[in-house]
Amino acid sequence: MTSPRICVAVYIVSAYWFTASTSFANPAVAVARSLTNTFAGIRPQDVPGFIGAQLAGAALATALDAWFYQAKAEAVPKTEAVNTGP
Repeated sequence: MTSPRICVAVYIVSAYWFTASTSFANPAVAVARSLTNTFAGIRPQDVPGFIGAQLAGAALATALDAWFYQAKAEAVPKTEAVNTGP
């Protein structure tokens, strides 16, 4: 099974290298792109939408990550700590 972290990294790299938008994965990039007058720029009035979507995606990813790893931690049997000290 492929790790979700690897899947996200592959998606971001692919979006960066193979699209003109470079996926706007960073809010600072969205703001900077609104200040350019190039084919890859975005309209200043669209920046709040990009940043809102980024924040919503970050919140969803955080919630899913917490849920996934909580379920995974609960599936691991609890063991007693072994004292290896003197």
